[in-house]
Amino acid sequence: MNDNVRDQQLRQQPSISTALCDALLARGVKHVFGIPGDYALSLFDTMTHSALTVVNTCDEQSAGFAADAYARVVGLGAACVTYGVGGLKLVNSTAQAYAERSPVVVISGAPGISEITGEALLHHRVRDFGTQLRVFEEVTEAQAVLDNPNTAYGELMRVLNVAERTKRPVYIEIPRDCAQLAIDTTALITPQLAPVDPATLAEALAEALTMLNAAQRPIILAGVEVHRFGLQDDLLRFIEVSGIPFATTIMGKSVVSESTPGFVGVYAGSLSNAQVRSAVEESDCILNLGAMLTDLNTGIFTAHLEPSRIIMSSADTLTIRRHHYAGIDLRAFLTALNAADLKERAPQPASTHVHPTEFSPTPDSAITVSRVFECLDAELTDEVAVIADPGDALFGAIDLTIHSRTEFIGCAYYASLGFAVPAALGLQMAEPAWRPLVLVGDGAFQMTGLELSTAARYGLTPIVMVLDNQGYGTERPMLDGPFNDVHPWAVTEVTKLIGAGQGYSVHTEVDLVAAVRGALADTGQFAIIHVNLAADDFSPALRRLTSTLGKRV
Repeated sequence: MNDNVRDQQLRQQPSISTALCDALLARGVKHVFGIPGDYALSLFDTMTHSALTVVNTCDEQSAGFAADAYARVVGLGAACVTYGVGGLKLVNSTAQAYAERSPVVVISGAPGISEITGEALLHHRVRDFGTQLRVFEEVTEAQAVLDNPNTAYGELMRVLNVAERTKRPVYIEIPRDCAQLAIDTTALITPQLAPVDPATLAEALAEALTMLNAAQRPIILAGVEVHRFGLQDDLLRFIEVSGIPFATTIMGKSVVSESTPGFVGVYAGSLSNAQVRSAVEESDCILNLGAMLTDLNTGIFTAHLEPSRIIMSSADTLTIRRHHYAGIDLRAFLTALNAADLKERAPQPASTHVHPTEFSPTPDSAITVSRVFECLDAELTDEVAVIADPGDALFGAIDLTIHSRTEFIGCAYYASLGFAVPAALGLQMAEPAWRPLVLVGDGAFQMTGLELSTAARYGLTPIVMVLDNQGYGTERPMLDGPFNDVHPWAVTEVTKLIGAGQGYSVHTEVDLVAAVRGALADTGQFAIIHVNLAADDFSPALRRLTSTLGKRV
């Protein structure tokens, strides 16, 4: 092949940036969140002229949070930023995505190859031009610098495959003078996954069935990994066939609909109500399917779960009692369970997670946290998806009734404040039929609440409920001081600053009902509900939790 023919073929092939857009679209990603910068302008231009929608957020960390929520709904999310000042602001949100198994593709423009010769002091540089890549090696599962047209396509496919396989974030860096290089799409090696050993699986299944069939009070503890790996239908099939009741963890809340027969509630050690705690802790066989036993998931390790009674299946491994079965992941094990010969049990009764039909406000009664959640449980419709920030926004929501799968999103492990408002952008972009209800404290709202400007720009309609207890209320029961105070905001006035939305100020139970109903009825714009709480008003669950945490300070 002569050089002229080769050059013509390359001109007909996609560029690095075009191939990236095509690969994201092929995997179901339709939106990319981010903020442009000079090193990434070519990338943004290519994305804008593709079928992708570029969503400009107010801040890079918010772009990461939005992409995280998007990934939890769609299965893959993406954020694009410039080098240094943009990329390093994404580290925190990417760390959360890694910890909570959310497959976010972090895309960063970078100085051109021709620019980084010697010790050029280019803007946004930190120590050297590899600093950002090394930082992201700590918080992503795979990384690639797409600077070689002969290998770029293979590297792109490699990291995207890792994101989909592990459900963890990956990092792609593209020097700005490489973004439009034509690439060779034939240089691609398809990874071969290690097969499940049938003998190991058969032995593990036999031990698991012996435990399950002998159990008098078995229970399934369903976790977030069932959702991340798309195994909800497999879980529902097993619940129906086995007749075994099930609970979820905080991270796994809404992994399937909470109206599913056999659902007993959310289990989180001492944070749970007595009925749920008894069902799990007094069980003689706990089938843990994808539940991560983190401190928050277990009520700061107040869970009493005897290892000799646990079958624990996760994305990476299987443990039965104290026996470890290498190479048997959650998908393989759940598939085998559904094909196994299980003991017949009586059909499960209706869910015991009771949904109230009515909330009766007491006239002139000041609003409290507990009454906020009683009202929401009665008033929320099937189309509302709940996003909870850490703190009472999260713990108070444990007993809310969620009507459909994946309609509850909370960062219940890494627990980064400020997640919920930008997450609403990602959720509603991913699933326009859902109306996001954001539950956020006043301190967290001051971190990222102005992303409501982004909501207004793109016609999104979240309902943001700010639980204002005059500071970082989660920390006050542990150790209080002026460091927990924040400057008070006239929260409802944010609508005037942005020039969009409707604000509601809540001081009483009557105010709350009017605000919730008004916001739900007004589907054409976003709403802010400012709930004015006493500084010492905490949910019972939070009191139990922070009492335990306070002993560690």
